[in-house]
Amino acid sequence: MHPTDLPQYALDGCMRRRGRLHAIEEINPAKTALVVIDMQNVFMQEGAPAEVPVAREIVPNINKLAAATRDAGGRVVWVQMTHSEQVKEDWSVFYSAISRPERASKMLEWLSRDSDGQSLWPNLDAEDEDLYVEKSRYSAFVQGSSDIDEVLKNEGIDTVLIVGTLTNVCCESSARDAMMLDYKVLLASDANAAPTDEEHTATLGAIAQVFGDVYSTDELVSLLQKGVAGASVQTAAE
Repeated sequence: MHPTDLPQYALDGCMRRRGRLHAIEEINPAKTALVVIDMQNVFMQEGAPAEVPVAREIVPNINKLAAATRDAGGRVVWVQMTHSEQVKEDWSVFYSAISRPERASKMLEWLSRDSDGQSLWPNLDAEDEDLYVEKSRYSAFVQGSSDIDEVLKNEGIDTVLIVGTLTNVCCESSARDAMMLDYKVLLASDANAAPTDEEHTATLGAIAQVFGDVYSTDELVSLLQKGVAGASVQTAAE
């Protein structure tokens, strides 16, 4: 598992910007979605072209958050990177410049719809009642990547809990763009995975200071439970 402590520069930055550590101190569970990014075989299987070993370690925390989100009345969204020959053409920079040819070819094969690589990791507790979204870019929220913004708005969602892999690529990109679309963004420090501790920690620092907030899995579960309790008190008072 990656380290989960925020670097000192990030702690200092939070205090300098807002005078307190956390930007988001309470959430409404009914308006909250757990957004699970790219927990697919292409990133999870040993020997897969984009394997992130730590991603296998965060599965229990993701499952814990999924259960807690459902119990609190929120939604769980499973986001799957999905590519095609059309994506290869439309996102040519990724295929021709960012990736070497042999790796790009493997990624297209593994990310094709209904392939084993594109499938969710089998140890995830995905349920039929959950929402499923395909994306074609690092960020799920960038224009043209997916319909997640429409899906979430139709569900009345204004808060997203971001988990998955890679912390510093698809998860960070999605978190940044979600905040730009006016979602409250909370990143789970121990339910995201990157190739290295340094890359993971850098993302925690960036999100905490500027794009939302960072909590541990247990802290997010507590926020969800407190949100349910607060709603119950308000209903009783009415």
